[in-house]
Order: sequence, then C-alpha cells, then structure tokens
Amino acid sequence: MALTDAELTGMAERLTTVAGVVGVVLGGSRARQAHTPESDTDLGVYYRAPFDTGRLGELAVEVAGEQARVTAPGEWGPWVDGGGWLRIGDHPVDWIYRDLDRVHRCWADAEQGRYEFHTQAGHPLGVPDFAYPGELALGRILADPTGELAALRRRVVVYPRPLAEALVAGLWEADFLVGLARKGVSRCDTGYVAGCLFRLAGVCAHALHGAAGQYLINEKGAVAAAGRLPGAPAKFAERVDAAFAAVGNDPVRLTLAIDIAADLVLETTEACAMMLR
Repeated sequence: MALTDAELTGMAERLTTVAGVVGVVLGGSRARQAHTPESDTDLGVYYRAPFDTGRLGELAVEVAGEQARVTAPGEWGPWVDGGGWLRIGDHPVDWIYRDLDRVHRCWADAEQGRYEFHTQAGHPLGVPDFAYPGELALGRILADPTGELAALRRRVVVYPRPLAEALVAGLWEADFLVGLARKGVSRCDTGYVAGCLFRLAGVCAHALHGAAGQYLINEKGAVAAAGRLPGAPAKFAERVDAAFAAVGNDPVRLTLAIDIAADLVLETTEACAMMLR
C-alpha cells in the first residue's frame, strides 16, 4: 500500500534534519494525481554541499530496513546524480537528489531561452536542463523549512516565453533529422533511421509543450502528452506510432516512415507558430 500524504510529509520532515537537505518535493505521477497503485513514489531531495549522505543512509535504513542504501552525489550520473531506491512496506519510494544551486542556474538559463539535452543513463533523449525548474513547478512541496523552495516555485510556475521560443526554434533539428534519416534508406539501416525518428519525435514534443507553455520533463509519455495539447497536429501520437510501425528492413517501408515523420515536422512547425501568436 502506498504511503499516505501524512506519512510522506513526516518522512520529508525527517529528511530535512539531514545536514545539507534544504527541502523535499513530491514529484512524478503522485504529485500530478495521475498515479496508479503500481506507481513509484518519487521524492526530490533538494540539497547543498556539504551533504551528509552518511546520515541520509542511516535514515534510509530506519525507514526501509537493513538492505536500504543511498548513493554519493554523482553515483547515478551527472544529471540524475544519486539517491536511493527504497521499499517501504511493499511500496517503492525513490529518493532522488537535486542540487538546488543547479536548479537555480537552470532556471536562470531557461528565463533567457537557453537549454540543452544532457546525456544521462536511463534518458535516451537526454535530460533537458529546464526539467529541473519544471519538476519544482509540477511537484508538491512537502518540507521547506527556510521557504527557499516555495519562493523559487512561485517564479518557475510561470513558463518563460524565451524558453518557449527557443524550443520552437529548435525544430530546425527535427527537419535536419529527416534528411539524415533518408541517408539510411539505401542501406536499410533500420537502427539509424529509428534513432533519427526517436529524437525527431522528442524534439517535436518539446516544441509543442514549449509553445503551449507547459513543462515536459521526461521522455516517458512525451508523445502522448504532446498529442493531447490543444493546437497540436491532428492525431500526433497516432502518426508517430505509424512512423515507427513502418520501420522495417525494406527501403519502401523506411521511406514511408520518414515521409510520415516529415509531414509531422512540417505540421508541428505550423502548429507551434499558431500557438505562440
């Protein structure tokens, strides 16, 4: 059984007793009220150095048993930089580190329309740096003794217009990927074509969310979410599915897949221009 809101708040308050922890935010589907009984519970542990992960590990054992452990910062990679995968009772609860100074820097970049997708294990498109303020905007603060998270959240909930414009301008890459994918047709290079189509779909999904002024913080469900946006191209998600379904070891099928994607890029560009007016 999932932890109750009161239990989550109590855990968050205990986490803020660890040196370096500034606050705790409930994220993921639980924060959006879109969770199922099988969903993990994600807690963002916002910290500054020096961060006492030794004491954090002791707390993990106290709440999740002797097998529980947490990582040092950086152990999971540069952008999902650590935490703990815990089981409390029979429910998975993830503690996920978030360097609060980096969140501030990412927000400053987003306000100026600067962004990048960063390599990170488990994120095939890459982690967009604006996901850090996006997580705070979409999450629910559980513990915030100094009030710093609440103050930052009041700023980040307003999606920055320069970021929206930059993501739409970034559709040049989707168009470029169409041309690159076509180079794989004569060799029936299905893996290369599929890779181009995956990134193309992700770039389009982010552009549509940017034009709509909505944060997109994860690849999972990104295409479906983009298709639900008011103003998105008709049957966006279904057509992305059709493009991938057409990928096969045959030049005719590969060409069909790329043609579907090319039409989507064109329509996404037009839709984003309308949405930004």
